[in-house]
Amino acid sequence: MTTEQPPTAKRVPHERVHHGDTVADEYFWLQNRDDPDTVAYLEAENAFTTAATAHLEGLRETLFGEIKSRTKETDLSVPTRKGGYWYYTRTEAGKQYGIHCRVVAAAGQAAPPEIGDGTPLPGEEILLDGNALAGDSEFFALGTFDLSVDGHLLAYSTDFSGDERFTLRIKDLRTGEDLPDVIEDAFYGSAWSADGSTLFYVTIDEAWRPYRVWRHAIGTPAADDVIVHEEADERFWVGVELTRSERFLLIDINSKLTSEVLVIPADSPATTPVPIAPRRQGLEYSVEHHGHRFLILHNDGAEDFALAYTSVDAPGDWITLIEHQPGTRLLQVDAFSGHLVVSLRRDGLTGIRVVPLHGAAPYDIAFPEPLYSVGPEANLEYDTTSFRLHYVSMVTPDSVYDCNLDSGELTLRKQKPVLGDFDASRYEQHREWAIADDGTRVPISVVAKAGTPRDGSAPAVLYGYGSYESSMDPWFSIARLSLLDRGVVFAIAHIRGGGEMGRRWYDEGKVLSKKNTFTDFIACADHLVKAGWSAPERLVARGGSAGGLLMGAVANLAPAAFGGIVAQVPFVDALNTILDPSLPLTVTEWEEWGNPLEDPEVYAYMKSYTPYENLTAAPYPAILAVTSLNDTRVLFHEPAKWVARLRALSPSTDVLLKTEMGAGHGGPSGRYDAWREEAFITAWVLDKVGRA
Repeated sequence: MTTEQPPTAKRVPHERVHHGDTVADEYFWLQNRDDPDTVAYLEAENAFTTAATAHLEGLRETLFGEIKSRTKETDLSVPTRKGGYWYYTRTEAGKQYGIHCRVVAAAGQAAPPEIGDGTPLPGEEILLDGNALAGDSEFFALGTFDLSVDGHLLAYSTDFSGDERFTLRIKDLRTGEDLPDVIEDAFYGSAWSADGSTLFYVTIDEAWRPYRVWRHAIGTPAADDVIVHEEADERFWVGVELTRSERFLLIDINSKLTSEVLVIPADSPATTPVPIAPRRQGLEYSVEHHGHRFLILHNDGAEDFALAYTSVDAPGDWITLIEHQPGTRLLQVDAFSGHLVVSLRRDGLTGIRVVPLHGAAPYDIAFPEPLYSVGPEANLEYDTTSFRLHYVSMVTPDSVYDCNLDSGELTLRKQKPVLGDFDASRYEQHREWAIADDGTRVPISVVAKAGTPRDGSAPAVLYGYGSYESSMDPWFSIARLSLLDRGVVFAIAHIRGGGEMGRRWYDEGKVLSKKNTFTDFIACADHLVKAGWSAPERLVARGGSAGGLLMGAVANLAPAAFGGIVAQVPFVDALNTILDPSLPLTVTEWEEWGNPLEDPEVYAYMKSYTPYENLTAAPYPAILAVTSLNDTRVLFHEPAKWVARLRALSPSTDVLLKTEMGAGHGGPSGRYDAWREEAFITAWVLDKVGRA
């Protein structure tokens, strides 16, 4: 640890007044990224973090080398059939980004071509090379990658700063050249008309809300583009997609609680969009096209969702296909000519149900492990009897299977290679259950080196999120092996606010029940200690984004429960952000957190838990906060203010702030840069638990 003194942020008087409550916020000035003092402070924190972790440089290089040596750097994804081609992405050793390719499909070729050693397939056509596009840019991200129905045109978009505002271009794959069409400030997502003459895309407003769907005629200036839908209600986001059947364009309009879907015939792109069902507060639904009907997954009188259909020709009454079953959360339906495939979750695990449409009985696909995650992969063809799925557990690397929908037979197409001496039998995974303060049983997924003693001597990392109904289902990580092999236990707390146990699980961890998220996590930490997996001084908590809010909250509520905390792009100044409707995402977030601007009860409740508001002079565990200057989701000033105030109140706390000066919410964009970032965090964790 460095003997240098950490930076001290200046204090500038500023008051916030709401509902008769006056609060001093002396670090409010850090919100101004154009202030030279702001950048200087962030750079000073980076310099201090570099000095404070200099002793870990050798370990970081070792960890980076372990990740690199276990990863097949030259590799190729399982090709996916679409029309007359097989599409895939490959990587090359030494290159940061993927290369998107296709090969012509042989007549009658049902199975994907063998991918061999990961080098280019015979007859390969490169569609986009991310490395060539990125050039020397410090950051690069691909937003849209969308092929026209005939496979002749490719719409793609690029971001070189991390602010998720993309430049959209169209490439003619017959000539290999970009067309003159260029659209600035596009968002994710696009959709083609049936004949490829028209492209639909989305743009965002000043608050970074996707609110407009546009129609662009290929070969015309962007200035002539037509607004197809503009969403005036600031709670709602819009998106656009083409159905798998390629017969309809769907405009998806969603808030946190309410949905509406508009439909346009793909062969008549200038048609005025028509709603499948009118918007109604609290009604959520999604749409999939299947023959003469639209399939509708909805929560109308169905907390965990049901499946219905309505007529394509005259959308109206909904006729039930799958009844609501409490405790079985229906997540998604994929329609094929002869089958429906329903993704679901039950008892804290994901599942796949196949519904044949020719008289055979529905069936659930069975999997052998007690803990796993399963879900659909890319399934681009409508007229097929093969369904591609992704399967993974905490000890089984990511695996791609093709399921014969008629027989249920699974064919393994690829399992992610793990080089070196990896042997899954050297690790064990377990499902544990913690008891929350109100008696609720909270699932925990645990993975450890086989034979790890349960006497409290092992260090552990407890990961959590718990917001937006997003589930942290079990996953495999090559980088995690460096922890496990050093005797560190890794656990995931499936806390309320997520969706692991159905819609009720989400509802009990939001708005005026949000504190359940934090107390559930603390209960999971206590359970790991009581079960002998670890001890408080050897337990590190980790979370990012809304999971960073979780980290800040538990640091205040139970600092003695953890030996360290990793907070990545953390939402730690939540109340100030949700009070400011001019900031990105604030208005859309009110249905998740409540509206403290208008509701005094919500204001008081958020103030009682938001991390920045509740820092004290008490000792805290060691904290590593990681953020990005160009993040548009959780602005950089939140962790910057949090760290500045924490230092002032508790100067003895070991706290570091690391800011990526050229990245966005997801951190570094290149895979090697991402590995180095993970090695940095892992080294810090190992140092705190005595395994460096």
